Amino acid sequence: MAVVTTEESPPSGQDADTSTTALRNRSAFTRRLGASVRGALPALAAYTAVRLLGLLVVYFWARSAGESPFSLLSKNDGFYYLSIAQVGYDGYAQVQSDMAFFPLYPGLVAAADVLSPVGVRKTALLVGSAASLAAAWGLYAIGNHLYGRSVGVLLAVLWGVLPHAVVESMSYSEGLFTALAAWTLYALIRERWLTAGVLCLLAGLARPTASALIPVVGLAALVAIVRRRDGWRPWVAGALAPLGWLGYLAWVGRQTGRVDGWFHIQEAGWGSSFDFGVFLVQRGREVLATASALQLYVVTGVCLVAIMLFVLSVLDRQPWQLLLYAGLLLVTTLGTAGYYHSKARFLIPAFTLLLPVAVVLARAGRARAITVVVTLAIFSAYYGGYLLMVWGRSP
Repeated sequence: MAVVTTEESPPSGQDADTSTTALRNRSAFTRRLGASVRGALPALAAYTAVRLLGLLVVYFWARSAGESPFSLLSKNDGFYYLSIAQVGYDGYAQVQSDMAFFPLYPGLVAAADVLSPVGVRKTALLVGSAASLAAAWGLYAIGNHLYGRSVGVLLAVLWGVLPHAVVESMSYSEGLFTALAAWTLYALIRERWLTAGVLCLLAGLARPTASALIPVVGLAALVAIVRRRDGWRPWVAGALAPLGWLGYLAWVGRQTGRVDGWFHIQEAGWGSSFDFGVFLVQRGREVLATASALQLYVVTGVCLVAIMLFVLSVLDRQPWQLLLYAGLLLVTTLGTAGYYHSKARFLIPAFTLLLPVAVVLARAGRARAITVVVTLAIFSAYYGGYLLMVWGRSP
């Protein structure tokens, strides 16, 4: 009896070449990723250290007052994000509808909560902190690419010692949006069009301030198209960039029965509308002319310093993509009426404004840079505790 054996035929020459190329590509990607992680480790370690200091201050301050630090870190806006993650949107049922909050962060929390053993509140804090760490990595990548490793490390650390940096460790969406914005801008200046388009799409689902990022991707893509560079990729990036932001606004419009549904919720429910900075100037004058809370003085100072840093960024001739992003973010934040006490928090994603400071500190030498960073870290840690324990309202 003849025995018939079946053996897998060897791959043809073309299939073997394709397989070999794929393996080489994966290997090259793995090597690049490993090198990127190793290069960013000092920045990530330093960022983690300053944020841990801030969290320790909040933890011991809360415990001494008999309060839960986890509850404090997920209060105010965090309450709405947790509610959306658990039960979805309220369907325009409240005066202050939670449809004002964009869906990506609570969606990630809901997805992570399925696998998490620690409950939705702690899961939300972990997701927010992980996103902020990704943001610090993106800041390092930009600083390192433009000015060198020292500037990259300092840029990440300075972002972690901002007065309102406690928000980066809360169940808020600023960390997630900053991560997406940073890596979008990094992809743009490296001309990685598809990556920039996809990340910008996601940023549009994270926060309304993606309106400052989308035009940057669109203009960069238009410039490349006019110059006939990189073929079809800029076309795709420009098309993808606004889809997340426009898609969510369209969904809210459908839910509310109004084309301007999201903007109506912002103005009628949350008292927020664009007035070209009239509210900011009036409120700032009141703060400086009368006895006010520490939070309001700090916010006023942050707004003034942000404008100064933008001018310095222009004088330093930063890449136009970074300047346009920072300028649009300043305009949308400072030009919107309402929530004066939160203006500094809304500027947290304007990380490119910190580049002039990072460059100066890098040139000043390690000892001087460490002295400045440690001082800022101590103040930031105290101020984060103050915002949650004394101020009490949304940062």
